[in-house]
Amino acid sequence: MAARFRGFLPVVVDVETGGFNADTDALLEVAAVLIEIDDDGWLQRGETIAYSVHPFDNANLEQSALDFTGIDPWDPERDAVHERDALSDVFGPIRKAVKRNECKRAVLVGHNATFDHNFLFAASDRCGIKRNPFHPFSTFDTATLAGLAYGHTVLAKACKLAGIPFSNREAHSAAYDAEKTADLFCGIVNRWKELGGFPPPQVEEASDEAE
Repeated sequence: MAARFRGFLPVVVDVETGGFNADTDALLEVAAVLIEIDDDGWLQRGETIAYSVHPFDNANLEQSALDFTGIDPWDPERDAVHERDALSDVFGPIRKAVKRNECKRAVLVGHNATFDHNFLFAASDRCGIKRNPFHPFSTFDTATLAGLAYGHTVLAKACKLAGIPFSNREAHSAAYDAEKTADLFCGIVNRWKELGGFPPPQVEEASDEAE
């Protein structure tokens, strides 16, 4: 994996939230899906780690966002945990996977990845977590990749074009969307490999000025 992505471990993340502002709006669900690689270099979906999250103190909750996701933040059957507990339990297995794959750090894979990245980092900063395993700004965006590969940027449509079953009824759960995004990411990367796009011709690699 380290050789395939220049020392980065791709990890798919999806969040469900109480709005669009990462600094003020509640994080309500977080899911991460590990990506595995076999001995022949083919990617596949690995473990899913997912939590429902209590809104942080004084968090904003937009009713339109709750209507869209169908999440009731105060439903006791959500088995929600506090942000710090959720992120600690998500980050732990990711750190282990980074080490196991001899990578330098994780890179977030998401559908419209900036949204998930912003909420993940805002919550991490709020909780004072010092060992966030993700790269601070680099991401892989499956909306962009799907636009290139399938001519569509909507997750449900891109999955269907890729031959990946997708249920609109189950969508907008962080775990479900993360798993479908992982399947889409693996499918695109594997298809590129199948077409002969990786490994590239041997060229001298330029030194990296910034990580």
